[in-house]
Amino acid sequence: MTDPTLDELCVVACAEAWRGDGELLASPIGVIPALGARLARATFAPDLLMTDGVATLVTPEGVAEGWMPYRSIFDLVWSGRRHVMMGAAQIDRFGNQNIASIGDPRRPKSQLLGMRGAPGNTINHPTSYWVPAHSLRTFVARCDVVSGLGYDRAAALGPAARFHQLRRVVSNLGVFDFETPDHSMRVRSLHPGVTAEAVQAATGFPLAIAPGADVPTTRAPTADELRLIREVLDPRGTRKAELK
Repeated sequence: MTDPTLDELCVVACAEAWRGDGELLASPIGVIPALGARLARATFAPDLLMTDGVATLVTPEGVAEGWMPYRSIFDLVWSGRRHVMMGAAQIDRFGNQNIASIGDPRRPKSQLLGMRGAPGNTINHPTSYWVPAHSLRTFVARCDVVSGLGYDRAAALGPAARFHQLRRVVSNLGVFDFETPDHSMRVRSLHPGVTAEAVQAATGFPLAIAPGADVPTTRAPTADELRLIREVLDPRGTRKAELK
């Protein structure tokens, strides 16, 4: 079997975001996050719940195994029993996220998705992010609009954000978390061949990483994980388009 490619490495990095979640509803948005959630369910997280986006609970292969009506989703969402992985047009050092618009909100240069479910997601349950193109345009000092709440804003809300937890940020350069004293973004691992200097140069705020520190390398897929990705979960290779 050939060596893993970057897209396969990112699938595994996304899968790791759900490790230890137990019986939570996994809600991945995007091809690579979806493959990550399905891979996690098929290997080390068998208790994860996954839907087809409508009302059916499905296995990693897409086989129906249960029913979840729309009204039940909110019972999970509002009680912290869901873990979503969303995208981010902008994200700052404390995890504030923007998917609404770019530029002055009163006269934006670009209109994006809008707030969508980001405010409720980030207040009510664990949230992770997938960013396929790590750059100064996305990792910014200050978001033009805040859709998803970061740790600084969640702290200001107090008990209203009791389920707030930002688990991971996965990009094409590495994996990041907020496990620092002030909950600022930290380098958790770097993908093979990526240096700390390179990832900092592509980030618009200081990352938590000691100069010269021995940063871990992102875990490579096992032989069985590679087989599942290539032969079972995504034999057509749709994951590759997300990193072009």
